Amino acid sequence: MENKTGKYFKYAIGEIILVVIGILIALQINTWNENRKESLEESSILQNLYDEFSENKKMFDENIIETENAKQTGYTLMKFMGKPEELLKKQNVDSLLFIVLEPGEYRPSENTINDLIQSGRLRLLRNKKLKTLLYNWQSQLKDVKVAIERAELKIDNELIPYLSKHYALKDIDKYGALNWKENTTLKVDKYAIFNDIEFENITDDYLYRIAAAERSLKRLGTILDAILAETNK
Repeated sequence: MENKTGKYFKYAIGEIILVVIGILIALQINTWNENRKESLEESSILQNLYDEFSENKKMFDENIIETENAKQTGYTLMKFMGKPEELLKKQNVDSLLFIVLEPGEYRPSENTINDLIQSGRLRLLRNKKLKTLLYNWQSQLKDVKVAIERAELKIDNELIPYLSKHYALKDIDKYGALNWKENTTLKVDKYAIFNDIEFENITDDYLYRIAAAERSLKRLGTILDAILAETNK
């Protein structure tokens, strides 16, 4: 009887061990499958991020050029302050003012990153540096939007109202979507603004704001390039 009991216990223990091993194997396979799924999803996320930020990079490159052009053109206008009318008439002031009034705006796509944060799938990214970059991107993008908005407010609230009273907007708009073929037929001294301290002050403050927007954009560009590098491995 003792012999049979001992064999029974050995058999029972063996069965238990087999069951435990089976469970561990099943858990291991399940874990492997889950890791595989998460790895595939992570690869898909990285590709989506790379595609989205590649497009953002194209828009960024265009915008930084427009912003730089607006800034440099503003500096050119400042050099004309107080200069003789004969010199000013040799310049295409209409086109210069058009460039200043169109500094561009940067509105990148945020669909992928917003979806990752809202769905909680950002945790699938194992690259801690990339996660930090994505958070920094959102923070810096807010700064860019504020800086660009400050420059736009200067244009809308001061520069355009001033030019509306002292210049011919039609002559400026012929370089834009309105594409006027002729200048205004109304009498206006377009060069008087370069001897007006109010115009100089408005232009100076505009340049201060557009320069700040450009600096903020460049910081964002550094983050953008780093994100592309981390998602293209």
